[in-house]
Amino acid sequence: MLTSINPKLPMRNKGVTKDFYVNQLGFTELGSTDFDGYLMVGKDSVQLHFFEFKELDPKENYGQVYIRTDAIDNLYNSFLDRKVAIHPNGKLESKPWGQKEFSVLDPDTNLLTFGQAI
Repeated sequence: MLTSINPKLPMRNKGVTKDFYVNQLGFTELGSTDFDGYLMVGKDSVQLHFFEFKELDPKENYGQVYIRTDAIDNLYNSFLDRKVAIHPNGKLESKPWGQKEFSVLDPDTNLLTFGQAI
């Protein structure tokens, strides 16, 4: 029986990635050991893992995660309050497929889309 999923995304710089997810998006660093080249963050019931890929060209990174929420408006407004840059093509809106969504890019251009069923 499957119980959860923890996507692994590439990062070039652990400090920059940690700062973005913890200080801007409000995630918490997970784990009791600081592993070189690996980062785990979580918020509510979601975990994201990152592996070091120093040679990553952000213009060629297609990492994407769709994160479901039950409080899309609150989450969106909290990101705006924290001055998180919303993707120019990913502003909060209702989609024809029955989701209300918005998107952000992390420092390595991993696309995070947050969605809630309408």
